[in-house]
Amino acid sequence: MGGDLPRRPGRPSGSARGPQQREKLLEVALGLFARQGILETTLGAIAREAGVTPAMVHYYFNTRDQLIDVLIDERFVPLRAQFGEPFRNHPDDPVAALTDLTLLFVKVADENPWFPPLWVREVISEGGVLRQRMHERFGDANRKAALVAIRRWQREGRLNRALEPSLVFLTLLGLTVLPFATSKQWRDLPPRRKVDAQDIARHAVAVLLHGVGPQG
Repeated sequence: MGGDLPRRPGRPSGSARGPQQREKLLEVALGLFARQGILETTLGAIAREAGVTPAMVHYYFNTRDQLIDVLIDERFVPLRAQFGEPFRNHPDDPVAALTDLTLLFVKVADENPWFPPLWVREVISEGGVLRQRMHERFGDANRKAALVAIRRWQREGRLNRALEPSLVFLTLLGLTVLPFATSKQWRDLPPRRKVDAQDIARHAVAVLLHGVGPQG
């Protein structure tokens, strides 16, 4: 894909090799994918950004497709597993589960700066490469299970029945991950003041639990 060259036989000379080099290349790839998109990023561009030879990148990742699969397995699978924990920890308390999930989204976005822009560019956008690849790898079993839990909570009277189950996750992501992804735009608008992850979390939980009406 993207005109990437086939992997050359043997080990590349020059730069140091090992787990740290591989991790560096993964982080550089995530940053470029988030900033300019997967289709616009070749292995050669990753090599230039990392300050290594193209042969070094090909030593670890034969093609861009292989690199994407590695990123899914090593970066997104662990995050995906975390997102299921609030439902497992609070099977009969949807408010606690959704609150914990909201705070988890903020934590992940804050600790992984590549995640918010990459989510917007490659997961929720039409034609996003990452969304397509993740669907091919995992399907939508987790999403369906979450919808089943939300509908059960509504039937049991534990959750607002006016909520549209299919929009719950998108709403929570919009309250949490989207502010991080668009921070460069809104942080320059007046009145300018420092808004950090704690502020985003507080705002998101307030909207989630109390809406926009005055507190009693």
